[in-house]
Parts: sequence; C-alpha cells; structure tokens
Amino acid sequence: MVVLREGMCPGLDAGLLRDLRAADVKTVEDLVSSDTEELARKCSVSYKALLAIRRVLLAQHTAFPVSGADLYEELLSSTAILSTGNPSLDKLLDSGLYTGEITELSGGPGSGKSQVCFGVAVHISYQLKQSVVYIDTTGGLTAGRLLEMLQTETSNTEEQMAALQRIQIFRLFDVYSLLDCLYGLRSGGLQQASVGGGSVKAVIVDSVSAVISPLLGGKHNEGMSLMIQVAGVLKTMAKDFNVAALVTNHVTRSGSGEVQPGLGASWSHIPRTRILLERAEPSAAVSPSGLRSATLIKSSRQPCHIKAEFDLRWWSRSEEESSRKRKLDETDS
Repeated sequence: MVVLREGMCPGLDAGLLRDLRAADVKTVEDLVSSDTEELARKCSVSYKALLAIRRVLLAQHTAFPVSGADLYEELLSSTAILSTGNPSLDKLLDSGLYTGEITELSGGPGSGKSQVCFGVAVHISYQLKQSVVYIDTTGGLTAGRLLEMLQTETSNTEEQMAALQRIQIFRLFDVYSLLDCLYGLRSGGLQQASVGGGSVKAVIVDSVSAVISPLLGGKHNEGMSLMIQVAGVLKTMAKDFNVAALVTNHVTRSGSGEVQPGLGASWSHIPRTRILLERAEPSAAVSPSGLRSATLIKSSRQPCHIKAEFDLRWWSRSEEESSRKRKLDETDS
C-alpha cells in the first residue's frame, strides 16, 4: 500500500491531501478505487483535476506488460557500472556497483562497512567526477576522514574541495527522517544535489538497519510497513534516476549459529546484490589490521559464495603506492 504524500504528482498539494484524508482516502489504492466524481464533490475539487491526478498515479503505480527485448534495450541504454575504487571488490561485484540497483554490505562491528562506503564515495566524487548522496544514520562520517582519503588521491587543494562538494551528506537518526529525505530526493532533490557538472550517480545509506531494526518485532507493528516503504522508494529512485544505491546492514546469527544479514526474510529480497564483510584471518604476507574477507551471498550475475580478500587501507594509499600496486596486480594476472 502506497501512502499518499504531498508532491507525489502535480496537483496533489497539502490542501487536497488534507481533504482526501478527511474523506478517508489515504493511499493510492484508496484513490484509484474511489468514485472520482463523488470524491471530487467531497473534496471541493474539479472532476477533471482529480481525474488527471488519478491517471498520473495509475501510470506510476500500475504494472504494464513489456517484452523481454524492450527490457534488454532499456538495460543497455540506462545501466552504468561504477567502480568502487578497489579492484578486488570490483571483481566480486562483476566490475562494480550497477546503477538502477540496490547493493548491500552487511557485517558486524569493525567489519569495515562504513570504511568501504567512505572509499566508494571518495572514488566516485574524485575519480569519476560524479555527485554522491551520503545518508549517515550512525554519526560515523566526518568531513575530516573524507578529506584524509582525498589527500592520498591528490595534493591539489582545489581538486580536494571540488570532490568534497560533490559529496552531499545528510545526517538522519530515525526512519521517519530517512523516509522524508528519500522522498525529497526522489521528488527533485537529486537534481539539486548535482554539483560541479556531475549528476548524482550513487546514493549511500549507512546504515539502513540502524533506523529500521529497532522498530521490528515486539509491539512495533508498523516496523515492517516502514521497512517496505524505505525499500520501495530506494528501488524506484535507483531505477527512475539511474543511480546506484549502496546500503549497509548489521548481521545476526541463524539457529545453526551461521552469520547472516539482518532485517529478516522480507528485506532479503530487496537488494539485487549482497556482500558479507568479515575480518580476514591474519596472514603472514599482509598486516591483518586492514584485511577483510568479502563473501558474495546474493547476485544475479556471479556465482554465490565466492570470496575475495581486500585491504581497507586501499582507499588511503598514496597515488604512487596505488600505481605500484596496480602494476603488481596486472603482472600477477
């Protein structure tokens, strides 16, 4: 059920929304199943105006049949693949983050979820010259940390500042604020967040579970509905605006003691790709402090349960170190 909100379509303003609610019309389903003529009288609005709103909402929320060929053509013309900046992670993701999709990083405390998100944001803003929307629900992101990572990419202060300007940060600490932010971005905020000639190509939510999991289970019956709303707006925004959505999730343990992503079975269908991050076993060749193991646990493109190891400090390497490491990787392959 999609709740009616101000600005969902032209003509659906605060006054009409108030009148519709007074007539017990609160969702898109309520509106399209109502007698339009009678509802227009109740809300003191013209029949033509209400009919136009009804048609727009039907077009937005009704599934129309399309051929497989049409879908494939749309995929070829609209999908872009954004490198994360880390070759090992890109390989696991079949080249990187795909626009139009939701990718999830799950892991326990200290697994490196936020560090990966920082690195992805910096790489897209500096190397790809595109804008990033970063929604921080845990208070873990600081401009200082982003600047440190940018300083290892370039010593040019103007380039650092330009890259920082392309990262738009929202700090939100409850699911209602998150929903308002996502709806606002979908209703035009993404265009406003485009800075420096680059359009918004990634929306990062770190962490989606921090604001949803406290509302699930127990006496909180609305938690599941709010989670599905978050999922819905993220999916439509990713597809409609051709952006890559990257979200982080906590982990729980199954009955058999196996580590698995949180938020339950309903959420598991939302991300197209899911990666589980864990601390890697100490290696004699690499210092263990930054080493992480990434396991692909859901993908429509790669075999599941393949693993990769990578160093979180990759995004903090100097330009010379990165170039040297790339040459070594090319020699090894």
